[in-house]
Amino acid sequence: MKWLLSLMLLILPGIARAEITPSIAERCVQSYAMRYRVPPELIAALIDVESRWNPHAVSNKGAMGLMQLMPATARRFGAFEPFDIEQNIAAGTRYVTTLMWEFHGDLRLVAAAYYAGDRWVGQQQLNYRNPDVLAYVQAVRRQYLIRKYAAARPPRR
Repeated sequence: MKWLLSLMLLILPGIARAEITPSIAERCVQSYAMRYRVPPELIAALIDVESRWNPHAVSNKGAMGLMQLMPATARRFGAFEPFDIEQNIAAGTRYVTTLMWEFHGDLRLVAAAYYAGDRWVGQQQLNYRNPDVLAYVQAVRRQYLIRKYAAARPPRR
């Protein structure tokens, strides 16, 4: 019985943290998307695909946090603590904003550049054929449309 209490004490803080984190992250997405005039559904879709809302995610290439920022990109856009939820989302949203300007709002190119790098996509434009890039763009598009549709639906009564 004593071990059960110990187990509960270990599990409950993790559960509470898991419930708090998405709401903080979602508020940050809304706030920074509005500030930088980027669709919040796009930022959320990128997070869906990049980290599945895990603020401690690290890729095998070294990308970090919710928006999976590479260290140089994180520093460039002001995330000096890339695992900090607010810094990560703020920097990632600023990066997406620069991509939106660079690719004139074409969300396919923005998503491709977010994944593969803006120089490579800038040279290739819509002629990219890398299956990983195509799958990534499709996954972001799917999540974006799901979120866009959900936001447009009237609330249930």
